[in-house]
Amino acid sequence: MDELPLDQVRTLLAVVDEGTFDAAAAALHVTPSAVSQRVKALEQRTGRVLLQRTKPVRPTESGEVLVRLARQVARLEQDAQRELGLSGAGEATRVAIAVNADSLATWFLDALTRVPDRLRVRFDLRRADEAYTAALLREGTVMAAVTSSPEAVPGCSVRYLGRMRYLPVASPEFAERYLSGPLAEVVPEAPAVVFDRADDFQDAFVRRLTGGSAEASAGRHYVPASEGFARAVVAGLGWGMVPEAQAEPLLRAGRLTLFAPGHEAESSLYWQRWKLDSPALTAVTEAVTATAAQALSP
Repeated sequence: MDELPLDQVRTLLAVVDEGTFDAAAAALHVTPSAVSQRVKALEQRTGRVLLQRTKPVRPTESGEVLVRLARQVARLEQDAQRELGLSGAGEATRVAIAVNADSLATWFLDALTRVPDRLRVRFDLRRADEAYTAALLREGTVMAAVTSSPEAVPGCSVRYLGRMRYLPVASPEFAERYLSGPLAEVVPEAPAVVFDRADDFQDAFVRRLTGGSAEASAGRHYVPASEGFARAVVAGLGWGMVPEAQAEPLLRAGRLTLFAPGHEAESSLYWQRWKLDSPALTAVTEAVTATAAQALSP
């Protein structure tokens, strides 16, 4: 195989983005038969199945590689058009980024305000847990991500951003009612606030506290929004691990109390981005790393 026909690669991307062969045909202004033939030809050329024929259509692992390639080629074409002053070059540049909820609620938006206005960047933010944002990069859905993984996704570079600190806190009334006594005994029984069913932070805290003999209470509240999570803890629904940036003003105001000093937790964050010489992506990277250096623990 000497080369990958770009029309076939773009067609594959259209099928993935539109969800069906018929919708891709309408978007490309060709027949569904032509779309099917292009995809089959690409699969024959690569010797691999590239799509799961489900509804909506999803790429296979091999298909994700080509979808990522197609998005990168599209990004380079747009940058080249802008530099050459061709038709459509004045359009804004859209940059898709995956970011975890706690970063989004604390420091990440400040980073985006540092991107120069002259670049006319428009952001498409995808919220996902930091343990899963790398998967969106691998699929080619986003161009960059805040992730907990130090291992670079193929075709991407990685930079260490810093550590986000989390404090074990509760409302003073909740702490007095549920957390008076030996922490290893009372915390596993006290109601907890948990972000979602993939959130292991509260359970990991209790495991550390008890030497692995217990986890957070099964009587837990799920609150899948960073700001709502902190409000739920302030309201006394349960205790929780709240980002330091959110917890500090509430601690100073007396609305929260740190019930386990010395047991703070940290999560290392990394910035992964496509290895493209894109002015917009480079500017976003510089803004994110500069802001993270100020907002996160080194």
